[in-house]
Amino acid sequence: MTNIQEPDARALRITEAVVGRVDPGRLDLPTPCGTWTLGELLAHMTGQNHGFATAAGGELHGREEWRDRPVGDDPAGAFAASAAEVTAAFAQEGALEREFWLPEVRGGKWFPGVVAVGFHLVDYVVHGWDVAASLGVGITFDEELLAAALVVAEQVPTGAVREREGSAFAPALEVPAGSEVLDRILRVLGRDPHWTAD
Repeated sequence: MTNIQEPDARALRITEAVVGRVDPGRLDLPTPCGTWTLGELLAHMTGQNHGFATAAGGELHGREEWRDRPVGDDPAGAFAASAAEVTAAFAQEGALEREFWLPEVRGGKWFPGVVAVGFHLVDYVVHGWDVAASLGVGITFDEELLAAALVVAEQVPTGAVREREGSAFAPALEVPAGSEVLDRILRVLGRDPHWTAD
């Protein structure tokens, strides 16, 4: 998909709207993302946005660009700023023709821009859902966006790599016949669509 920046930008906007509902006093809420609290998840998401924005420049860089960035008492503002940064970076002329250095993927590799933005898209569909589930609210992504994310999600390696400590995704769950696309994405990437904080 050559225009993957568009669904990615939409995923960020939808996620940003959900993050805007986060009460700064409730950053200790649990999330579906392993043992992370909501504050830890948002710090990760904000840091990843900065890392991907740096990668879009096409230069080699270290893991420090990807470090978690605590959101303090303004989670909505911190995330919105990071979302604007990465959206602008992906929209640069020629961004998708460049290779992105992703130091946290497969021990550090260069990836075509389209592939890297696809990784980011899947992250923000799943993490947007994580935030919504943590808050106990709904989140709705459009069909085109989800179709693009599913293609990428189904290419994420499975097997023993998912069982290692620090793996980006838990082992895949069974996908019942007739599952909606968002549920399929979540299950393929090890999330239970029915997760609740209780």
